[in-house]
Amino acid sequence: MTTRAFGALATGPRRPILTAVVFAVTLACGIAQLVHPPLYDAMHRDAARIDAGEWYRLLTGMFFQDGWAFGLTSNLLWLAFFGTLAERVFGRVRWLVLYFGCGLFGQVMSYRWLNPAGAGNSMCVVGLIGGLAAVAMVASRRYGVVLPMQFRVIAFAAPVLAVVDTLVHDNHGLPLLLGLALGFALLPPVVSGKAS
Repeated sequence: MTTRAFGALATGPRRPILTAVVFAVTLACGIAQLVHPPLYDAMHRDAARIDAGEWYRLLTGMFFQDGWAFGLTSNLLWLAFFGTLAERVFGRVRWLVLYFGCGLFGQVMSYRWLNPAGAGNSMCVVGLIGGLAAVAMVASRRYGVVLPMQFRVIAFAAPVLAVVDTLVHDNHGLPLLLGLALGFALLPPVVSGKAS
């Protein structure tokens, strides 16, 4: 249903190759972590170790999961769904900016302020969700596509929920807000004949 609703906006590549590659790398890291648990200790976001010079943890923290098997499974399901949709709507370059830009921003803000230890790609995925919310907000006016009411309500609720999320000190709100802002900045072009 969601894919069909956004179908008229899906002007990007038909095959979500980028989503599949990131999915495979994240899955491989997650399996490696489950097979060899000390790997998580070497790769997750840890403020004390980052302060000691291990800056790579801000990147590797996007591929390992503090929720272990459950976190890996749920985050990969969200990535498969929203990653595919965002890749079809935004294309690959914009997808990369949304996914890794929001993910890295979330890692840095978590390290500096919200949650100094942890890992997971969920902050990357909420960046994609924020970008899709931006598209949903302007779909009718910019693209001439009227999305079902529930998608429009969710899109306009997303920034409010992101602010509340940040106020309760969860680390997903800020990447979602950045994804929303980037979504407006990176709006897919209007395809001739689809909008006035």
